[in-house]
Amino acid sequence: MSKIPPAQLSEAIQAVLTSRKERKFKESIDLQVNLKNYDPQKDKRFSGSVRLPHVCRPRMTVCLLCDLVHEDIAKKNNVPTMNQEELKKLNKNKKLVKKMCNQYDAFLCSESIIKTVPRLVGPHMHRVGKFPTVCAMSESLPEKVLEIQSTVKFQLKKVLCLGTCVGHVEMTEDQVRQNTVMAINFLVSLLKKNWQNLKSAYIKSTMGKPQRIY
Repeated sequence: MSKIPPAQLSEAIQAVLTSRKERKFKESIDLQVNLKNYDPQKDKRFSGSVRLPHVCRPRMTVCLLCDLVHEDIAKKNNVPTMNQEELKKLNKNKKLVKKMCNQYDAFLCSESIIKTVPRLVGPHMHRVGKFPTVCAMSESLPEKVLEIQSTVKFQLKKVLCLGTCVGHVEMTEDQVRQNTVMAINFLVSLLKKNWQNLKSAYIKSTMGKPQRIY
């Protein structure tokens, strides 16, 4: 059950959407949360991902590491690829692997080659949090890309501030509301004392002012 006051949330979303200015890029809308009564040193650090109802990062680039059959499917769906031979050419070269990781926001991988990826590229993808998600041949590739563009992750590290993208300024108020409510409810479910650990929450566009929702 969400404890975010509906009227306050609606007012905040309207403020974010109406205060936007014409820019050369599509501003994202971020959820920023501050926790309380948590000790990152002593308390168990959590990590979790949830798929939101609407695509929150449409500009997110996804590359498929693939076998030759999957490569054909990817090309028909305009999904960038790197096949096994191209991965072998990286030869675990840190600079080349780093360049590949910087080129894309996320990676998918054919089920048939997922076990060979660490051997081909080394540990860097895992280190930067971009180890690929498996995509089976039976799954729809465009749907899998949409899933990644709609999924957000919360991970408690050393500070009590967390943030994630929940939308962009071209979404409707209702779409932003649904994404925000699902994201914050999911985060609260990860906390040891749920809502009692939530100090404050804000939403803001990339260039806009934070609007308090809790």
